[in-house]
Amino acid sequence: MVHEGVLLESKTLRESVVERTEVLDKVKKLELLPDDRHTSTAGLAAYFEVGVEAIKSLVKDHRDELESNGYWLLSGPELRSFKDLCGIDPRVRSYAIFSRRAVLNVAMLLRDSEVARQVRTHLLDAEERHRAAHSHPPVDNLVHSLAAWLDEHIARMVAEHLSQITDERTVQIAEDAVRTVVGKSVVPLLNLTIQSDSEQRRQLSELREEINQVKRVQRMWTATGGMAAMDAMTWREFEDHIAGLCRRDGCVSVANTSANSDLSADLVCRTADGRLLVVQCKHFAPHRKVESGEMQKFIGMAKVEYEADVALFVTTSLFSPAALDLAAKHGVTAVHRGLLEAWSAGTRLQVLRPG
Repeated sequence: MVHEGVLLESKTLRESVVERTEVLDKVKKLELLPDDRHTSTAGLAAYFEVGVEAIKSLVKDHRDELESNGYWLLSGPELRSFKDLCGIDPRVRSYAIFSRRAVLNVAMLLRDSEVARQVRTHLLDAEERHRAAHSHPPVDNLVHSLAAWLDEHIARMVAEHLSQITDERTVQIAEDAVRTVVGKSVVPLLNLTIQSDSEQRRQLSELREEINQVKRVQRMWTATGGMAAMDAMTWREFEDHIAGLCRRDGCVSVANTSANSDLSADLVCRTADGRLLVVQCKHFAPHRKVESGEMQKFIGMAKVEYEADVALFVTTSLFSPAALDLAAKHGVTAVHRGLLEAWSAGTRLQVLRPG
């Protein structure tokens, strides 16, 4: 198996496995905030059993990468709404939150944490099983050959250091030797192996293009005022904005039905892979919450009246815990203020990606 230390050095490899957030729960329970989607800096430090300053330092060094995977620093109206939902100290002026993808990203970057090392090991175990089932034979054989060479080389280097040094610095020097081997010898070979597989090249190319698209949209989003501009929209302008996001992400035949009936569905369309999508748009003040009654009404119409394959409830505010529970139970994607900002800034909703 490839040594977990490779993930510390190879951004290409990190990008290829960042979706495998299920490995977090195999190592340790991750305590989430009341929104059941994010954890805080303190929660992250507790999970990895390190100090808060270690997390802050890592975020400072890798902010762009972490932001692309769901790290947000809340402030202003967004923070005020999040404080109401999560019971945050009202005196706090900014608050960092991490999605599960961002937590996994941290695990692949955090050096001095035994929990992070275990996550990386489980992650590479899962990836190796996936490759064994799906990779082309020549590439798979090359990966296994490289992994065997890596294990043998690391073992030899560590053994040499252990035989020569007997003081308390032994462990640190041995670890430095491993990192040297990984950083200078193995990572370039492993990156070359990954890139040699045509399917992975295609996936990486699509990922880079999506990242570039996100950056382009983010620049436009910042220039037009971000959430402040969305708060200033009328309800009809907000529906048109959401319709535009659906079209941007490949949806077709987008129709506004809010003026035709009281079926609690504002947009109806088809996703890029042909699924029926029904959208409810609620342009609320940031401090107001979508309550369970409104969610229940939408669930009934989306699932019974339309028989929707995908149901989105989009709001400029937040959802009450009861509304979130109903959404999770009935397969509705609840797009709250924070997720809406990320979607508007160029991040495609997972549920809209082709299956």
